[in-house]
Amino acid sequence: MELKQDLIHRINSNYKKMSKGHKLIAEYILNNYDKAAFMTASKLGEKVGVSESTVVRFAIVLGYDGYPKLQKALQELIRNKLTSVQRIEMTSEMDESMVLKSVLKADMNNIRLTIDEANDEIFEQVVNKIFEAKNIYIMGLRSAAPLAQFMGYYLSFIFPNVKIVTSGVNDIFEQLIHIGPEDLIFGISFPRYASRAIETMAFSKRRGATTVALTDSLLSPLTAYADYTLLARSDMASFADSLVAPLSLINALIVAIGIRKKANIADAFEELEKIWDHYHVYVSKDRI
Repeated sequence: MELKQDLIHRINSNYKKMSKGHKLIAEYILNNYDKAAFMTASKLGEKVGVSESTVVRFAIVLGYDGYPKLQKALQELIRNKLTSVQRIEMTSEMDESMVLKSVLKADMNNIRLTIDEANDEIFEQVVNKIFEAKNIYIMGLRSAAPLAQFMGYYLSFIFPNVKIVTSGVNDIFEQLIHIGPEDLIFGISFPRYASRAIETMAFSKRRGATTVALTDSLLSPLTAYADYTLLARSDMASFADSLVAPLSLINALIVAIGIRKKANIADAFEELEKIWDHYHVYVSKDRI
């Protein structure tokens, strides 16, 4: 809400002294901010009939360092409000021949931004809390469910007390019936944030569990109930959520934990290799 009010305030404060071109941009943004947020300066200029340089100067007039800063403010405003239909409309004019490179570049940028925002101290504290927990609950709903499954799959090789919390036969709260002060819940949620994910974090907090949120921004509703917050960018390219950066951060957690438990993991996997060979879980080298 503050972001929206700040943006509207900047536009209203400068509107009277704006040039005709800048007023056209301002009016378009106010009426179509959900679309403008994902337009390049060139595309926005083309849409309202002004040059790209006029769009850049417009951002500077509003007090931003450049157009990317204005665009980021718009994206933060609508990040958790876009419907799937609106997300599809965002990319309706994308050249199909450029989709592959555009999406890969967007994912690369999400990882770069995640690296820039990474907090090593909090990351280390989360690793410590995972080791201290009596039970580890990993919660991911809707599109975040695969992330929870991935994290739970690998942590279950290291710890005997890992529980994946996701939609299924049991209600979420039934899966958390025994959570308490000695436990930890690792909650994963990205825009559009699932309401149940927020309720789960709030419930776990009330029960005294250590709460860790993996989300996209400090403005995420999960942070209100998190003792520790890990940030990973998930700026979407279309209706599909971009979960590359969150997956990479989870992978980093697994590696960090694995390094500490190296000896135990080696013994466990040695035993598993025997079981896998016996039951032909993987294709043997002799059959390749």
